[in-house]
Amino acid sequence: MTTSRVTIKDVAARAGVSKGAVSLAFNHKPGLSEATRDRIFRAARELGWAPNLTARTLAGSRVDVVGLAICRPARLLGLEPFYMEFISGVESVLTEHSCSLLLRLVRTVEEEAGLQDTWWRGRQIGGSILVDFRADDPRVAMAERLGMPVVAVGHPSLTGGLTSVWTDDATAVTEAVRYLAALGHRRIARVGGAAALGHTAIRTAAFDEAAGALAGAWQVATDFSGDAGARATRSLLAASPQDRPTAIVYDNDIMAVAGLAVAAEMGLRVPEDVSLLAWDDSQLCRLTHPTLSAMSHDVHGFGAEVARTLFGVIMGDGAGSHPVPTPVLTPRGSTAPPR
Repeated sequence: MTTSRVTIKDVAARAGVSKGAVSLAFNHKPGLSEATRDRIFRAARELGWAPNLTARTLAGSRVDVVGLAICRPARLLGLEPFYMEFISGVESVLTEHSCSLLLRLVRTVEEEAGLQDTWWRGRQIGGSILVDFRADDPRVAMAERLGMPVVAVGHPSLTGGLTSVWTDDATAVTEAVRYLAALGHRRIARVGGAAALGHTAIRTAAFDEAAGALAGAWQVATDFSGDAGARATRSLLAASPQDRPTAIVYDNDIMAVAGLAVAAEMGLRVPEDVSLLAWDDSQLCRLTHPTLSAMSHDVHGFGAEVARTLFGVIMGDGAGSHPVPTPVLTPRGSTAPPR
């Protein structure tokens, strides 16, 4: 069927719901379960139907809603300071434009691609922020096919021709390793994030290169959770003193805090026996004892810049792809020369 011949009644029949339920789904109103809502959107996508709303043209028009889907478990997202700070930065700009954020958690990037397609075809959003890019990410082709205004949070090597905003993770990793080496550490480990994420791969390659001349270097992939960070730390520190790292770099602050607890559990002193360095400096890093050294950057400002860039894309007058300031080292009490 062509879009012009399909009606809301057809969509309702295919989804097994009433026409009112279809209306609720596409107007993003409460009263439907997520399963029913997804079934309605899937039926509309299969039939090629979109609601006949009074559309706003994007150029020069009001944008009321911006989309953001995150592929993380809800439990972990609620604990991770990075995304809370990032979203607060996005919201600070949306508020200036009297605009709302439509946030959804998804299980896979393929699921997100379908969700973004539904949001855009259903006129639920005026643009979207895409995060956590992988190699050959399906969202690049999706956004280009739909002509949907987006800003990709990721290095241009991962985001195709999409407008992107990113941090120079490779330079920051190199600075972290050089700092620890300058303190005298020759056995350095990194507890990294999910291996499938593009920025994890960038950090992994940079660490390999920066640590190439060291006596020992280890990298462990995790899911960014405190439990995974603790397990990785136990594994690294369980070796004999001459075979274990004297410094560990963590890909987020939650894992670094967990690592600090594991060191104490194993009878090791920080920084005398092992130095710890966190990524994504946050209030957590300043509340521990000792306080955690960290690679610091303005995550709130990062989110705000992404939102400003998206409005530029929507209105056709933005600055285009660009980096934000590179994370910088903030030494604190958890790093020192090895014994």
